Amino acid sequence: MKQIKIYVTAILLIFIFDACYIPKVAEKKENNVTPQAFLQSKDSATVATISWKKYFSDPNLVALIDTALKNNQELNIIQQEIEIRKNEIRARKGEYLPFVGIGASVGYEKIGEYTWRGGVEKNIENTNEPEILDSRSDLLLGARASWELDVWKKLRTAKKSATVRYLSSIDGRNFSVTNIIAEISASYYELMALDNMLDIVQQNISIQRNALEIVQQLKDAAKVTQLAVNRFQAQLLQTQNLQYEIKQKIIATENRIHFLTGRFPGSIKRSSAQFYSVVVDSIQSGIPSQLLMNRPDILQAERELSAAKLDIKVARANFLPSFSITAQGGFQAFSAAFLINPRSEEHTSELQSQFRISYAVFCLKKK
Repeated sequence: MKQIKIYVTAILLIFIFDACYIPKVAEKKENNVTPQAFLQSKDSATVATISWKKYFSDPNLVALIDTALKNNQELNIIQQEIEIRKNEIRARKGEYLPFVGIGASVGYEKIGEYTWRGGVEKNIENTNEPEILDSRSDLLLGARASWELDVWKKLRTAKKSATVRYLSSIDGRNFSVTNIIAEISASYYELMALDNMLDIVQQNISIQRNALEIVQQLKDAAKVTQLAVNRFQAQLLQTQNLQYEIKQKIIATENRIHFLTGRFPGSIKRSSAQFYSVVVDSIQSGIPSQLLMNRPDILQAERELSAAKLDIKVARANFLPSFSITAQGGFQAFSAAFLINPRSEEHTSELQSQFRISYAVFCLKKK
């Protein structure tokens, strides 16, 4: 009996320990082995450093790209966003500088006779001052200055974050410019290819018409049947259908270029006859590190990440006490006749400190 109890206890302990066992997290070791050369080439020369005006030799294409960079609506919107980021830098810079303000105020107060202030002032006998028992006015003219001490580098970090976002918006514009240049150049060469394809199709239509006439004459001479004539007619109609399809593609491609350049629909000047003589340069991609450094979208994402980290520092600094120095001075009187008077002058200065208390509640829930 005791042995049975021992066995049962051992089995239960095995199940308990197995239930409380925490499985290990599956870890996969990263592979750091890289090839000695990128695409079997160690040349660091890359086409990314070449200007697009030097890369494209067609003057018509260069004119289209210049027009697009001036009139493209997307680029204009991005340019306005860049101006917004630039003004944000000025605003962050201005927060670090002292604030000075000039103001004036006019007030009127009537004191009740049966209030404690009215009773006190009624008992004051002073014949040299104007009578002010029933009511009084309050005139104020002065200036106020305040300056927040950037103890925790909150303001300077916010300015740095705004600067990084401004640089990020410039990289975003460069990325859009790259895409627009690529789309216009691809559409331009596609348009040239369609023109040459249309010429070939029109030549085939002319040949097929001549062939149809010959077959028609052979049919009249009883050399062939009507079946041969119908086959040549079908082939001619199919080629004519291809001609209209190419013309439709040409119009669609022209409209795409007009949309990118910000112009109304019209004819696009191009040299389609020189399509077969276009020299295709060899593409030099360089090394992978250069690919990352020359891509503006990656630079934009990197700067946005840096700005987000700086914003976290600013948010943490907002939980700490802030210190500011304020000073104000001016003239205050109950009558305009006594406003600009040395006896009406007053000024104050103080060091203010604001504390922002925050707390966090952590709840632990057992599942």
